[in-house]
Amino acid sequence: MFPAGNRETAYLSAINSASLAWTITRFCTKGELTTCQCDRIPRNKHSTKWTWGGCSEDIKYGIKQARSFTDPQENRTTSFGLMNLHNNEAARRILRSRMEKVCKCHGMSGSCTTRVCWRRLPPMKLIADTLGSLFDAAAQVKLMRKDLEYKKVNKSDLVYIAESPNYCEENESLGIFSTRGRFCNRTSYGIEGCRLLCCGRGYQTRIRNVEEKCNCKFVWCCSVKCDTCSMRKDEHICN
Repeated sequence: MFPAGNRETAYLSAINSASLAWTITRFCTKGELTTCQCDRIPRNKHSTKWTWGGCSEDIKYGIKQARSFTDPQENRTTSFGLMNLHNNEAARRILRSRMEKVCKCHGMSGSCTTRVCWRRLPPMKLIADTLGSLFDAAAQVKLMRKDLEYKKVNKSDLVYIAESPNYCEENESLGIFSTRGRFCNRTSYGIEGCRLLCCGRGYQTRIRNVEEKCNCKFVWCCSVKCDTCSMRKDEHICN
C-alpha cells in the first residue's frame, strides 16, 4: 500500500481492516481457531417473541484480534497514521452494524412455539459495497491542535488527507495508465459508466460477433449440456 493518503488509500485501509475481522470471525465459527468459540451472550433477555440461541458468530473477538494486528503498526503522531486508524475503526464499525439476525422456528406441526435467533456475518460483498459508497462520500481532513474548534467527522465515515492524482491522464511516475482504451458501461452513471470513466473525451462503440453457451439443460445424471449461440455484442471503449 503506497502512503499517498488519498481516497484510494482510505478505501484500501478500510477494506483490509474489515476483511481481516470478517475472516477471523468466520474461522472462529468454523472451529479453526482454538482461542475462541460461539458468541452466546444474551442480548435481549426480556423478549417474549424469541430467544437467543444457536451459534452466533463472535464478531467482538474478530474485531479485537484484527485491531491488535493492524492498529499497532500505525504511527499515531502523523496525519497518515491517524487517517489509517480512523478508517480501520470505521470499517470495523460498519461490519459490526451489518451483522444479521437469523431465526428458526421450533414447534409441533410447523408451528412457531419457540423462535431461536442468532447472529451471523453479512456477505463480505455487502461490506465492500458499503465501503465503496463511503469512498465516494469520503471527507478530506487535516491534523489540527486539540484546542481548536473544528467540525468532527462521523466515526463511520472514511477520511483522507491528500487529493487523488488525475487518473484520466497517463502518469508513468505514479503507474497511472489513463483511462484511454478502457471498456465502459454506456448506461451506467457509476464509476464504470462511460460518462465518468472516459473523462469527457467520449467513447467509441464497436460490434463484435461472439459465441456463447445458451439453452443449457440439466441431463440426468449428472451433466449440463448447452448449445453454442452466435450473438452480437456491443462494446464501448473510451477515447
